[in-house]
Amino acid sequence: MDKVLIYFPFALAKKADSGSKVRPLKMIEAFEMWGRKEGLEVVVVSGESKERKSKWDELMRQKALTNVRFCYVENQTIPIWLTDKNHIPSKPFIDKQVFEYLKKHQIPMGIFYRDVYWKFDELYPLKGLKKTAMQWLYRREEKFYEKYADAIFLPSLEMGKYVDINRTKVALPPGGKEVVFQKANREDTEVRAIYVGAVQHADNGLPLMLDTLERVKGEGLPLSLTVVCREAEYQGLAQTQKAKMDELQVVIKHLSGAELDKLYEEYDFAYLPRTKSTYNDFSVPVKLVEYLSNYLPVLASNCTAQQRFVESGPYGVVAEATVEAMVEATKAMINQHNTYLQTIQDRFLTDNSWIARVKTVSNTLTKRKTESS
Repeated sequence: MDKVLIYFPFALAKKADSGSKVRPLKMIEAFEMWGRKEGLEVVVVSGESKERKSKWDELMRQKALTNVRFCYVENQTIPIWLTDKNHIPSKPFIDKQVFEYLKKHQIPMGIFYRDVYWKFDELYPLKGLKKTAMQWLYRREEKFYEKYADAIFLPSLEMGKYVDINRTKVALPPGGKEVVFQKANREDTEVRAIYVGAVQHADNGLPLMLDTLERVKGEGLPLSLTVVCREAEYQGLAQTQKAKMDELQVVIKHLSGAELDKLYEEYDFAYLPRTKSTYNDFSVPVKLVEYLSNYLPVLASNCTAQQRFVESGPYGVVAEATVEAMVEATKAMINQHNTYLQTIQDRFLTDNSWIARVKTVSNTLTKRKTESS
């Protein structure tokens, strides 16, 4: 039986409470589902370096890696050599050993490179010599991947120009969650909007949403807004902002998980009004995928990657992050949200499920194997 190797150079989360922790587990699940359909065995090597070394040595002893079609790897937000819990690898050469084996046996390898925040001074928190040392190590990691990888998978194509790895770059579908479609029964004609996320920094768009809501309600349009955020962040807002939210009858909630999923059923569309910036232009917010997975059309600002994604459906409306543009986009969404909802139902999961993500990996690396043979 042919095989696919999944190599995660870190310990998998026991409690998957964030997107970065969920993704590896979802990818394994999707690979195994796809593998059963394709008649392929999926071999997973993960854990801290000592555990990976033990698993790898056992696979070598058993000669268990014959007929491997390709290998899928993910990196973390710290360099590959520091992913043990204490950031000191007990088996520092295991990753090189694995990658050398793959190269020697002409097994195509693709690496999901998840972030380049370390290249942006305003985002990377380290200072001084520690920062210099870590950025040097990140650059070493890029060269390490360039030596062994056949393809680099990215959250968006826009991120590619910031990744200094001279290999084929491919954007992966984001991995939408399969949710049973259900909307709350409502008798009112009000259009309900929701925003979920940070509220303390203007870059996230709270002042823009409030000014937009004020203008739209001032024109007599039937719009309401609910903001879901951490309670501590809400308490830290300026009193003037809280007063404005009260005046506009903005509903404030502090919840997550299953409670939030249930809440989504009551809404017609979601806001994603991030300020345009170099980083925001190539990042794909987890909340964008979460909104669409829960059948919420999105009114997004024109950050490049999220604009391309929203318009690919189209799954909503895109506007500049100005009050005037957001007001017009909100009016369009009030009138057209049901049309975008239908598009989400028809297309979103087909094009952006975890299985679609796995198929993109397979198609890319299988093509590389064919080209090199």
